[in-house]
Amino acid sequence: MATLIDGKAIAQKVKEEVALGSQKLVAERGEDARPNMTLVLVGSDAVSKRLVDLKAKDCEAAGITPTVIAMSESTSEEKLLRLIDRLNRDDDVKAILCQLPVPDHISTKRLLAAIAPEKDVDGFSARIDSDDYDVAACTPAAVMRMLRESGVDVAGKHCVVVGRSNIVGKPMAIQLLLNDATVTVCHSKTADLAEHTRRADILIVAVGRPRFITGDMVKEGAVVIDVGMNYIEGRPVGDVDFASVEPKASKITPVPGGVGPMTRAYLLVNALTLAERRAK
Repeated sequence: MATLIDGKAIAQKVKEEVALGSQKLVAERGEDARPNMTLVLVGSDAVSKRLVDLKAKDCEAAGITPTVIAMSESTSEEKLLRLIDRLNRDDDVKAILCQLPVPDHISTKRLLAAIAPEKDVDGFSARIDSDDYDVAACTPAAVMRMLRESGVDVAGKHCVVVGRSNIVGKPMAIQLLLNDATVTVCHSKTADLAEHTRRADILIVAVGRPRFITGDMVKEGAVVIDVGMNYIEGRPVGDVDFASVEPKASKITPVPGGVGPMTRAYLLVNALTLAERRAK
């Protein structure tokens, strides 16, 4: 039976580290240096609203000042981009997050490109060709921390990433390469996916398809990281079929309580880093 990688517990450790960092920054530089985060929510999607509420609470617990801007479902792309431009130019705003997904009439690509890199708390604009940059995409950074905290060294291991998004899959593969893993990236066009996943020492799944990876697709003793968050009848379900995979894995993340809390925790890490960079 696999050991659960407790994302909530590790996230709490990260939050405490950020809270201490925030206190130190304010003590050294004054209240004006306190980290903050502006969270933009477009539409009334219940899941998105809950996530924004959780992120705002996380901020408060870590000594980061949150500001939530809620906009209607009918908000035009032009109006949203004007808001982002105003936030970019506001010296009091240190970190910007726009909750995804946005309504279909708004281009996610244009929206994310509009956020100034120096205020991009998600880290979507971060350089992915180097591990010495101080802001990283949150989910890949969170996964790397979870592996380290669980005693998993990726160096020399065969890591298979299922998913090639710019937000998770691609930067995840780069982070693994930077830490000396051998990496295979699979996607919707990969022939005989199970042939690849069964060779993985560490399997990281981010495809957005509920219970997509089943037990017969996983090597005995593999470490399995489930990045997915899907909803079936209102209940969260991962991209991994936990019931069939857990008996074969050596370590596995649950959904909920795995990668999700850690991704939110790394928003706080980035918010602190952006504030520290500004203070310098």
